[in-house]
Amino acid sequence: MATCLRLRSCRAARVLTQVRRYAGDSASFSAALLRTDGFVGGRWLPAASAFPVHDPASGAELGMVADCGVPEARAAVRTAYEAFCTWRGVSAKEKSSLLRKWYDLMIQNKDDLARIITAESGKPLKEAQGEILYSALFLEWFSEEARRIYGDIIYTPAKEKRALVLKQPLGVAAVITPWNFPSAMITRKVGAALAAGCTVVVKPAEDTPFSALALAEASVLLFGLLLDSQEAGLTTLTSLALANQAGIPPGVYNVIPCSQKKAKEVGEALCTDPLVSKISFTGSTTTGKILLHHAADSVKRVSMELGGHAPFIVFDSANVDQAVAGAMASKFRNSGQTCVCSNRFLVQKGIHDSFVKKFAEAIKTNLHVGSGFEERTTQGPLINEKAVEKVEKHVSDAVSKGATIVTGGKRHPLGKNFFEPTLLSNVTRDMLCSHEETFGPLAPVIKFNTEEEAVAIANATDVGLAGYFYSQDPAQIWRVAEQLEVGMVGVNEGLISSVECPFGGVKQSGLGREGSRYGIDEYLELKYVCFGGL
Repeated sequence: MATCLRLRSCRAARVLTQVRRYAGDSASFSAALLRTDGFVGGRWLPAASAFPVHDPASGAELGMVADCGVPEARAAVRTAYEAFCTWRGVSAKEKSSLLRKWYDLMIQNKDDLARIITAESGKPLKEAQGEILYSALFLEWFSEEARRIYGDIIYTPAKEKRALVLKQPLGVAAVITPWNFPSAMITRKVGAALAAGCTVVVKPAEDTPFSALALAEASVLLFGLLLDSQEAGLTTLTSLALANQAGIPPGVYNVIPCSQKKAKEVGEALCTDPLVSKISFTGSTTTGKILLHHAADSVKRVSMELGGHAPFIVFDSANVDQAVAGAMASKFRNSGQTCVCSNRFLVQKGIHDSFVKKFAEAIKTNLHVGSGFEERTTQGPLINEKAVEKVEKHVSDAVSKGATIVTGGKRHPLGKNFFEPTLLSNVTRDMLCSHEETFGPLAPVIKFNTEEEAVAIANATDVGLAGYFYSQDPAQIWRVAEQLEVGMVGVNEGLISSVECPFGGVKQSGLGREGSRYGIDEYLELKYVCFGGL
């Protein structure tokens, strides 16, 4: 046991050294947030093996993380199920209070949590700081929604009867999250689940497990769990003070990181375990379909936020400068690696040349490629080599079919996973970038003539997550907003995500909604009670 603890301490110390080196602030970073083991039943548990996590900017190994497999996944589910029996009975007020405290802890540690995101995902630090605030706001929002889970009373035709409708928690929720928003995608799901009275098992992306484990550490502080004295060396004075507070029972929030090699079997185990009542997944449509197949055998409740291929339409009536600003925000956030990033720019003939010229100028002037820890950086690396290869493939295919590179178009001199922000013109619908999600810093522009043509091109896809358009014509705004086959529309706006608003898509972009007052319903079921003999 002592040897095991020393190994775990060495792993954490190694990660701490790397993050401090990149962040350039060795004095203030909290070691307590850097964890390398799985988190089950309120305790840190090692696995038989570990997998490496790399900095996508340099390729350097950040550290080794516990590689949990099917046995650990099933054990975590059992633990969560046992905890559910207690958690479901906790008062709404108490759940609300505890989620609010979790929000407070995230805000208190926001700078360190942001550094972890930048280290493991490459995201520019300012964007990472924005994600932590966004992430924490989901906990605040659902702390408030926890107290607003209302049922109904229905008066029936029979005088001696009354009908009641109760809302009750589903049970154990398996939460599978992506690497591009390693903190926010967890709290958007977990905040709703805990507020509803569910317990959770989180499987984070193999590229970014440290953010999920940092949230678990915050939950340790919140849950009032004292680590045994041998492990307490990584715990700050703040955490020791908070540990005296009573809180959520162990087993309510569990994290089982695993390598890409084990991800398929762990995902299948979570989706087929009879003790799991709910699956929530954010990721590719291809993987989502596989998980849906597994979940179908036991008819589990499922919510999924899958791939997108967002159109960004600029009509002749649009304010060009506003449209360019919106395009920059929508396309190049996180180097184009978000599910709601604009992937196809449809620009009407009369305004096309002006838009392309100003868009190119904005890209050249405002975007700076570099390490996420450099203050000037707006574009960090892509997550891995495979992502870079996909962008290269899309650019090469488009150019071979007649597209013109306006700016960018190749790997950045920094090498490794960096790619130049790229703008293409003369793009046609037969090119790969017109019908495949790129997930990188590529902006292809397609010229169109009529409104009907633009809407037809925008809807000619089997996914429908987000869509954007710019127009100053009120009648056109109503028409296009209603006709776009997507779950979310930005009208004269390039950034649409908000904790207060429902997030989700149509077609093969997913099932259900997250965030907003509707998000908590994904973790509740209705029970009808007929009360007779009155």
